[in-house]
Amino acid sequence: MVKIGVIGGGQLARMMVPPAVALGLELKVLAETEGSSAAIAATQVGDYNKLDVVREFAKTVDVITFDHEHVPLVILETLVAEGFAVHPSPNALRFAQNKLEMRRRLGALNLPMPDWAEINTREELQEFLDAHGGEIILKTPIGGYDGKGVRVIRNVAEAEDWFVFAPLLAEEKVSFTRELAQLSARSSTGEHRAWPLVQTVQLDGVCAEVLAPAPDANDATLAYAVEIARGVAEGLDVTGVLAVEMFETTDGRLVINELAMRPHNSGHFSIEGSVTSQFEQHLRAVAGLPLGSTDMTGESAVMINLLGVDDSNDFVVHYAHAMQLHPHAKFHTYGKAARKGRKMGHVTVVASEAGWALAEARAAAAVLLHG
Repeated sequence: MVKIGVIGGGQLARMMVPPAVALGLELKVLAETEGSSAAIAATQVGDYNKLDVVREFAKTVDVITFDHEHVPLVILETLVAEGFAVHPSPNALRFAQNKLEMRRRLGALNLPMPDWAEINTREELQEFLDAHGGEIILKTPIGGYDGKGVRVIRNVAEAEDWFVFAPLLAEEKVSFTRELAQLSARSSTGEHRAWPLVQTVQLDGVCAEVLAPAPDANDATLAYAVEIARGVAEGLDVTGVLAVEMFETTDGRLVINELAMRPHNSGHFSIEGSVTSQFEQHLRAVAGLPLGSTDMTGESAVMINLLGVDDSNDFVVHYAHAMQLHPHAKFHTYGKAARKGRKMGHVTVVASEAGWALAEARAAAAVLLHG
């Protein structure tokens, strides 16, 4: 039995448990705290920023993978040098951890991106502002997610408190019609498979809805999105699931916004909506097993994130009522303490008609969150 170790005890590790059981894999989790979302598989609790903690965990498994991208590269590089298997490798993860490194590498691969620049001084920021209509996106290269570490900037003064984090990443403010995500997986043997392109809908910088496949996407767009994902996966030597978040511009182009080298919020629909879920596929990929079909199980699937309404919101108490009213919906809880805006779970509906699936998923989510 292959033993797979997941660093991070969040909901992504939690959702790897059922497919691991089905595949006959032993899943172990290094959780940050007691009572984590993935507590059911947490065999060790410790600080992933400490080499001795991660090394001791690595000794108990055959391959290390991740619930997040935050483990220091120097720790992972040490593990690889000592002969431990790590997927995705630190050489790939560096591009998910540092957005400036990502932009440089994607540029070298000639993949589509917004115009961007490394910013070290106020003068450089002003120059970029002047060249891009006086309104840009500014990002901290390390540590940002779910809208954190991202600002719309119209003058240098708005970035004053961020220069302690320099270098910064400046990007043109893309005029886009919608946000898309292309999920794919690449195995340790080089096999590559992609799910259908999806549309993501953001609320306050956090993904609120995912529509699969992306409505009204033509064949050329669908094929190009997969080509982009393959180019990223192979160019960065990614093993495991890869999410390429993109903008579809007003003139119909696709440009890469962000990358994630792990199962991703945009792929949760695949648990019920695909022959092989992103969580099963990730385990197959890092274990060196053949990848499964990514065909959809229905014409369309909609995933709605259950975001905490307040600090006392426990939607599980409404499960029975929601199930009675919406028997086509599938419910997932992450076992987290309630907090306003926090991802607490999700609802998925798979159906033959996209509009009905969206309405049904929204209605089920409303019952859960508001009673």
